[in-house]
Amino acid sequence: MIFYTDSVNLITVTIKIKSGSLRASSIFPGNRYLIEIWSPSSQNTVGFYYEGITLHDILFDSSFRGGGIYVIDSVRIRIDNCFFIHFSTQGIVVERGHETLVSNTFLGQYLTAGGDNREKSFTGTGIKLASNDNIITDVVIFSAAIGLAISGQANIITGVHCYNKATYWGGIGILVDLPGNSQTRIDNCYLDYNAIVLKDPVQVQVSNVFFLGDGNIVLKSVKGQISGLNIVDNMFTGNAKANAPIVKLDGVFSNIDQVVVDRNTVNGMALKSTIGKSTVKGNGTKWTIDFSQVLLFPNKINHVQYSFYVRGRSGIPAHAVTNVTGNFVTVESDKAVDGVVSVEVDQYNRGGEISLYN
Repeated sequence: MIFYTDSVNLITVTIKIKSGSLRASSIFPGNRYLIEIWSPSSQNTVGFYYEGITLHDILFDSSFRGGGIYVIDSVRIRIDNCFFIHFSTQGIVVERGHETLVSNTFLGQYLTAGGDNREKSFTGTGIKLASNDNIITDVVIFSAAIGLAISGQANIITGVHCYNKATYWGGIGILVDLPGNSQTRIDNCYLDYNAIVLKDPVQVQVSNVFFLGDGNIVLKSVKGQISGLNIVDNMFTGNAKANAPIVKLDGVFSNIDQVVVDRNTVNGMALKSTIGKSTVKGNGTKWTIDFSQVLLFPNKINHVQYSFYVRGRSGIPAHAVTNVTGNFVTVESDKAVDGVVSVEVDQYNRGGEISLYN
């Protein structure tokens, strides 16, 4: 089914297609989609050519030949309460345009409820968003190599459950593939044995997400930039023997600012944060705290605060921070005491702010 116009103007249509099934035949072209909303004008001029189309309560069975829905240069498109199976490319593709809403929808290349022996062979992508200002909410992606691939700005992802292909088998739950200009919000989702991958994330929020089975967040370097990234208030559960980090760096980042990784809870995984707090005690003149296991970025401390508590009647010594190197902090006193030293550090810096410690 193709929505087609050769007009160069916005076509406002109030069309609702509901309650039925579309199934690809054995001769259906493998590079097409069961429903396509497009205009040949898009080949020459970017614009808005369709508005106000609703697809509701429909089964899309691509029979492993092509995909489900393709939308380009359209606005205010709604895909609700639909079911996409057996796609070889993508279940849903949205290119350019904006304000496509996908809700209450299931997508899977194969019909499975998890633990499928074909999982390592899953291919395709559940939803591909190469578009701005869209909302994906209350969606389950249960089999595909990539659950949700985002290469547009200002998209909101909420209530999405991805168990499409385990990270162990090379799968990705959510991929944000717009290096340097991401502007994406991911909230209240469930990453079930797979990961969120962010390429050079700029202005990205990941919050209130549950990660199961060593699912984590991977920061992948393209040009080595991270700016305005918040990873907060998430839950991570994994295998304690594997001790996988909740946030992993893939490559080297040299341009970092406005990054907060904090207030995440961990069970059976390695905590990573941009904030570290620790306390040591002992008799002597030197106390060193190692933050290298918890801090996300290597050799990067921007701010240090510490307190010095003297136990017993050993007097009041002079003391100071004498070394901040390699995510280690050293405090020394001018005479031996029974001391308790508490140190708090962070890796946050404003744009253009340079650490005076490194």
